[in-house]
Amino acid sequence: MSAPPGVRAVMSALLSALLALLFGAASASAATDHVVITGGAVVAPGQTAGDVVVVDGPVRIGGHAAGDVVSISGPVRVSGRVDGDLIAVSDRAFLGPRARIGGDLRYGDEAPVIARGARVGGTVSNENWADATNGWGWVSTLPWWLAVSVSTLIVGALVTWLAPGALDAAERAMRERLGASIGWGIALAIGLPLLAILALITLVGIPFGVALLLAAIPVLLIAYATSAWVLGRRVLRSRSDSRWAALLTGWAILRVLALIPFAGGLVGLVATILGLGALAVALWRARRPSAPAARPEAPAGHPAPAA
Repeated sequence: MSAPPGVRAVMSALLSALLALLFGAASASAATDHVVITGGAVVAPGQTAGDVVVVDGPVRIGGHAAGDVVSISGPVRVSGRVDGDLIAVSDRAFLGPRARIGGDLRYGDEAPVIARGARVGGTVSNENWADATNGWGWVSTLPWWLAVSVSTLIVGALVTWLAPGALDAAERAMRERLGASIGWGIALAIGLPLLAILALITLVGIPFGVALLLAAIPVLLIAYATSAWVLGRRVLRSRSDSRWAALLTGWAILRVLALIPFAGGLVGLVATILGLGALAVALWRARRPSAPAARPEAPAGHPAPAA
């Protein structure tokens, strides 16, 4: 069963914001994405932002949002301009007389209040967000969510403690070799399980296949934790240099997003694939021999020593 259009819009906005945080180069002149777990977000008049994603809290757009604006739980007030879609899942959107929405306006529980003079470039539609929670429901998925949350936090803490250099190398790989990181991540995510299945088909390869499947679990956890750390690093930027703060921040964002139907699963998949690919690229770069150090020049007025 395909996801409703509104759900797909939320998924797209969350994923674009996550990717922007992971790979966007920090620049004073570049639009900054706002991804907030709780507390709300404000884009004041005269300011420019990229995507604005708020899980819990009010959103005020008085300036310019160049991407999408997504509010999961909290009111949205727009008196400026939004180039993308405006999505209000469980609260009301208020559009002032000068509000401009370039894309669609999608809402869930409460119809938006649109003042005279406000403009919406796309459609205004009411989405049945309840369709996204059919099936197992929140109660049945909570134990699985807790298990993944605890395991990824433990693995992330171990990697941060024992291999901080690997995290730095993975961050550089995501920033400098994004294409290679994505490619290697997809190749490994598909190739390793396929290799294990092929090994299980043959009697001789059963032990290898079982061992490969068992080894894949901690590897995937490490990849997920790596992306969480990089995400936290991007969110905190210059506000904190603590590796532990970066881990906890990125882990908290990913685990809260994991509670959102459909979008949470895709965010987790993307984070795992990117972390896996970045670690592979970092490992490959570490195996390459470094360039030999340049021979120091002799001081002026003194002959160079004979070889």
